[in-house]
Amino acid sequence: MTAATADGGLEEFSIATWNVNSLRVRGEQLLQWLQANSPDVVALQETKVQDPDFPHAEFLAAGYHSVFSGQKTYNGVALLSRHPMTDIVRDIPDFDDPPRRVLAATIGGPSGGIRVVNLYVPNGQAPGSEKFAYKLKWLDALTRWLKREAESHPALVVVGDFNVAPEDRDVHDPAAWIGCVHVSPEERAALERITALGLVDAFRHFEQPEKSFSWWDYRQGAFRRNNGLRIDLILVHQQLLPRLAGCRIDVEPRRVERASDHTPVVALFRPTATSNAAEAAASMKV
Repeated sequence: MTAATADGGLEEFSIATWNVNSLRVRGEQLLQWLQANSPDVVALQETKVQDPDFPHAEFLAAGYHSVFSGQKTYNGVALLSRHPMTDIVRDIPDFDDPPRRVLAATIGGPSGGIRVVNLYVPNGQAPGSEKFAYKLKWLDALTRWLKREAESHPALVVVGDFNVAPEDRDVHDPAAWIGCVHVSPEERAALERITALGLVDAFRHFEQPEKSFSWWDYRQGAFRRNNGLRIDLILVHQQLLPRLAGCRIDVEPRRVERASDHTPVVALFRPTATSNAAEAAASMKV
């Protein structure tokens, strides 16, 4: 568990993002993962529960504060933190979007606080569809808001299910996915406009194994065959990069019975830079 500085800021800490695809189904698995790994902050997507049904007490008993924004059956996001959370924002400001897809909070003290933005980006269905146009419009609105967030909170970390594979190496078979959602030039350009705000893909900041994915379809033995996509991202503001010590995908939760189709991605931060990325990754506590 992370220590705090005298002014309430965070020293070494870890942030995880996980599309759990229903807390009702995966709640016990999540609690077991929290107990085993003790991350400081966890961003959840597709909680699929309304706010009155969110298991706040269970997470509190496990040592986590929680804030959440849910709706019946679909969508829903939540943040769990071992530290108090302030300055909560639900939804993209000045953008009319009923689905619950966005949740932001500041974690830690006023001078050392980390601003975490949790996203569940729309799927988009297929290029040329109305849902695809909505996705691009949503991403444009997100970019305008994140620009303001980055200006106000340089210690910014944007995490979640982006439903965009940034590069061909994030796709198990790029040729098979040509013309499909998640990999289109329009979506990737929208993601690049977000990273141009000074945000860096934490996973790609380090050397990683080939064929590293965070999502696998339930069908056609996709997980067994490692036919996946890397669409769950942790974007770190460049001012935080000296503290970024490692980032990895935890594949183990995808192996269990009734697993989510996504698996956690975890980033570790330290008070000072770690020169040896391999050593940092090996010592990650989650």
